[in-house]
Amino acid sequence: MHRLDRLFKNSITDYIIIALGASVYGASVAVFTSKNNIAPGGLTGIATMLNFLFGLPIGAMIFVMNIPLFVWAYFDNGRNFLLKTVIGTALVSVFIDIFQAVLPYYSGSVMLASIFGGAVSGLGLGLIFSRGGSTGGTDIIALNINKRLPHISTGRLILIADAVVLLLAALVYGNIESALYAGITIFVSVRVIDAVTYGTSRGNGKLIFIISDEFELISREILDKLGRGVTVLDGSGAYTGSQKRVLMCAARPNQVVKITKGVKIIDKNAFVVVTTANSIMGEGFYNSEKE
Repeated sequence: MHRLDRLFKNSITDYIIIALGASVYGASVAVFTSKNNIAPGGLTGIATMLNFLFGLPIGAMIFVMNIPLFVWAYFDNGRNFLLKTVIGTALVSVFIDIFQAVLPYYSGSVMLASIFGGAVSGLGLGLIFSRGGSTGGTDIIALNINKRLPHISTGRLILIADAVVLLLAALVYGNIESALYAGITIFVSVRVIDAVTYGTSRGNGKLIFIISDEFELISREILDKLGRGVTVLDGSGAYTGSQKRVLMCAARPNQVVKITKGVKIIDKNAFVVVTTANSIMGEGFYNSEKE
């Protein structure tokens, strides 16, 4: 029962942060990008252009265009991810349409609008990603590719997927400046997403040491849910002399909360040590030869 209670509380926290991220992202579209003819990438960018051409509501169009991708998310990521994706996408859609109706938009320098639009949207998306959620669209595509190619950051995959939006923006708005401003917004957003989800230093990571009698369940949880490798070490207590298994896991900064949360759900008495590794090189982390 206690384990179910902790799982419920952690899930509530996830959804609160996802909702916060969705509101931040929605504000970025309503205040900075849409009225300045800046297509911020992905389906949001396409919906922004549809709004410019036909007056269609941005938020509603985002949700409608995401429906086919929800099916992919269900088969590739499971029900839990799908639930967070549908909720995240719905919240983003609602916040965008509400904020467009009630918030004043920034009408000053388009350059500043593109920079701050990218920073605010990146913060919102980073918060959503950090809790295992998504806003659909290219987020689903990028997150699923990242599962198979973890050495390529989610932000960079989104940048690649959004390149076509820049071309469409130039055609729809009839000038190259709109595409260039959109490129600035996407670039800034990518940098902020990576900073929020991966930390500010790409070479740094976290080492997590876990001592628990439930080491088999914990290691399976980390392997299956996060796709991170786990090393099992033999240890013994200096005072008691009892033999213990110690789990060692190298993780990205944004994954520490998920791992420690999962550990405590399985074994609330587990002994967990988290330390910073100045450099981690290998699959899923910094590779100097490729960079």
